[in-house]
Amino acid sequence: MAREIVEQLLGAAREQDIETFAALMAPDGYLEWPYRPPGVPARVQGRDEIRRHLAATADGLIRLGEHRNVVMHETTDPEVVIVEYESHGTVVATGAPFEQAVIAVFRVRDGRIVSCRDYINPLPLMEALASIA
Repeated sequence: MAREIVEQLLGAAREQDIETFAALMAPDGYLEWPYRPPGVPARVQGRDEIRRHLAATADGLIRLGEHRNVVMHETTDPEVVIVEYESHGTVVATGAPFEQAVIAVFRVRDGRIVSCRDYINPLPLMEALASIA
C-alpha cells in the first residue's frame, strides 16, 4: 500500500499535478529538504501550505520531464519507503537541461503521506539558480 501511494505522489510531482499531490498528503504531513540551496525552505508542513508552496514554485525554475532509474526500497517498517531516482527536466528561463539525483524517505500512514524527506543533490539547483541570476 505505501509503495503505491509513493508511486502516485511521484507521478503527481512529475506531472506538476498540485491537487493530486496535496490530496495524497496527510492534513498535517510535511515535505522536508535537509540539504538545499539558499532560498529553499527546510520544511513545508500541512496540506494547505504544501499546496501553496507547490503552486508558487510550479514551472518557476525547473519544468520536470521525467524520473529515471527509479529504485524503490521497501523497509521492515511497512510505513516507510525509500526511493532513489534521477529527476530530469529543463531550466525554464534558459532552456538548459536539468538533472538532479534524489533519495527520498517517505512515511505513509492510513493511505496518506505523513512525511517526505527529500535528500536532493543541491548542486544542480544552485547551478540553475546561478544561470538565471
